[in-house]
Amino acid sequence: MSAEQKWDYSYDVVVVGSGNGGLTAALCSYEMGTRDVLVIEKSDLYGGTSSISGGGVWIPGNRYAKAAGAEDSFDKARKYLRQLITEQEVPEYQLDAFLENGPKMVDFLHQRTRVRYVSLEHYPDYYTNLDGSMEGHRSMEPETFDASELGDEWKRLRRTHQMMHVGGVIGITQVEAAVMVGQQPGWWKSIARLFLDYVLDIPWRLKSRYHRRLATGCAGVARLRASMIDRDMPLWLNTSMTRLVDEDGKVIGLEVMREGKPLRIQARKGVVLAAGGFEHNQQMREQYLPTPTDHKWSAGTYDNTGDAHREAMRLGARMHRLNEAWWCNTITVPGEPIPRLSVMERSYPGSVIVNPAGKRFSNESQNYMAFQIETFAKHSEENPTYPTWQIFDADFRANYFVGPLFNSKFRPDWQVPKAYNYEQGGFYARADSIAELARKIDVDVAGLEETVSNMNEYAKTGVDPECHRGESAYDRYYGDPRVTPNPCLGPVAKPPFYAVRLDPGDFGTQGGMVINAGAQVMREDGSPIEGLYACGNCSAPTLPCYPGPGSTLGPSMTFGYQAAKSITGYRD
Repeated sequence: MSAEQKWDYSYDVVVVGSGNGGLTAALCSYEMGTRDVLVIEKSDLYGGTSSISGGGVWIPGNRYAKAAGAEDSFDKARKYLRQLITEQEVPEYQLDAFLENGPKMVDFLHQRTRVRYVSLEHYPDYYTNLDGSMEGHRSMEPETFDASELGDEWKRLRRTHQMMHVGGVIGITQVEAAVMVGQQPGWWKSIARLFLDYVLDIPWRLKSRYHRRLATGCAGVARLRASMIDRDMPLWLNTSMTRLVDEDGKVIGLEVMREGKPLRIQARKGVVLAAGGFEHNQQMREQYLPTPTDHKWSAGTYDNTGDAHREAMRLGARMHRLNEAWWCNTITVPGEPIPRLSVMERSYPGSVIVNPAGKRFSNESQNYMAFQIETFAKHSEENPTYPTWQIFDADFRANYFVGPLFNSKFRPDWQVPKAYNYEQGGFYARADSIAELARKIDVDVAGLEETVSNMNEYAKTGVDPECHRGESAYDRYYGDPRVTPNPCLGPVAKPPFYAVRLDPGDFGTQGGMVINAGAQVMREDGSPIEGLYACGNCSAPTLPCYPGPGSTLGPSMTFGYQAAKSITGYRD
C-alpha cells in the first residue's frame, strides 16, 4: 500500500458486476491460485442481465457438443464468423482468443465447479446460409438447478424474465419453451408434470411462490454463485463503483458506495469490470445509439447505466461500437416491470409486421438482431419504421402465444386487461376488419390491406418474394411444421384481427472498452491500462453480428476466464 493511499478494505482482485462474466472471472481467479477475491454488485439482487436472460452460451467446439457427437472445429467456426465480422469490427487476436479459449473455459468450469450445461441440438446458428454454420450444438443452456442449494442466497438471486416462467412461477428451459409455446407434441404433459411437482413441493411452497427448480439465465448464475459459496467467496450487494483509483497509470483500487456509505477498496492485482452496458442511461442512449431510442424499451437490468464506461473513458480507454446494442424487438406490457423480448411470436406463420404505412420492411422470421438492424437502417422521418405493429387474425390468436396475451385458449379476449387496449396503454388493438384495425392504430388503411392481401397469396405458394421468409434454417426453427408449403407463412384472413405494438428495444448495449487477448483494457495508443480488465457488455463485443444464440454470454465468460489468467499468470 502506498503511503498516500488509505483503504477501508484490501483484496487481490475486485470484480465489478455479478453476471456470468464477472462470476466466471472471480471463480477462475480463485481456482487459479489468487483466492482473495471480492465481487461487488450495484443492485440488491445478483445476476444482472445474465440472470434475466435465456442463459444461452455460444461456444463452438464445447465439450457438451463433442459428447453429443457434433463435428465442429476452430477453422469451421472462424470461417463462418469472418463472413459476418470484419477485421475492423473485431481484430483477429480477439476473435481467435475467443474461439481458442472458449472451450477451455467450459472445461475449466466443468472440471472444478458446479457449472453444467446442456448442448442445444436443434438451435441453429443465425445465418445458416453461410459456410461453416451449424444447425445445432454450438449453443448451450444451463442445466436446471435446485434453489435450495444456494442456502439463503436464493432470496437474493435475480429471476429470469417472467416470459420464461409458466404461470409466472415455474421456470422453464429454452427447449421446454420451444415445445410449449410452439405447442409441439407432448407440450401439455410437460406443463402438467411441472405443475404437479410445483404443487406437491409443500416445504418449498412455504418459503417461496416460485418453483425451487431454476432454469435458463438464473440457473446459470446460480451454479456460478453456488460454486463461490462452496469457496466462501464474498459478494457485496448494494455496492456501486463510483471511481477507479489509479496511480502512475496503474489501477490500484476503487471507490464505492456500499449501503449509502463511501468506501475505498484496494485491488492489489487487478480490477475486473463486468458491469454491463448503458442501456438504462437515457442521456448516453441519445448520445450514441440510433433513433428512435428509449431506455424503457430495454430488457436489460435497470442498474446498467454505464458506470464502468464512464470511468474507463476518464482513464483514457479506447472505446468501440458505442453506437450499437444487442437489438431485439420488445413488447412493453402495461403493468410489467421489464419489457418482453419478441422472439418466437414474431416468427410464427399467420402474422405480419408493418410500419405506419402498413408495409412490411423485413423478414419477420429472421433472427431478432438482424431484424432490428434492418428496422433502424430503413427508418427515416419521411418513411418511419416506428411505431411497429404485429398484425394477426383469429386463427393465429387461437394457436400461438403472443406475449402476455398467450393465446385465446388460455386468455380469451374478454379476459384481456383493459389497460392493454390501444386507447389506454397503446399496446393492443382488436377489430372486425383490417381497415378498422388500421384506423384504430393509425396505420395507413390501403397499405395494410395490400400487405395482408400479399401475405395471403404468399401463404398459398409458400414463397415470399418480398422478404424471403422461411428460406433459412433459423427462420424455420420457430416455424410451424404443421403449416405447408412454408412453415413460416400463413394467411391473415379470419376475423377478428389483432395488432400488438413492438418497440425497437434491446437486451443491452454492446459497445465498450477495447481489450486485448488477455482481457486487459487498452488505451487509445494501444498500450494496456495496468491493473484494469473487462469482459461482457462493458467491453467491445467479440460477436457484434450475433451469429448464434448466446453470443453475449459466450465471449463474456471466455474473457472473464482470460482476465483471470492474466491476473494470476495461470497457463492452461
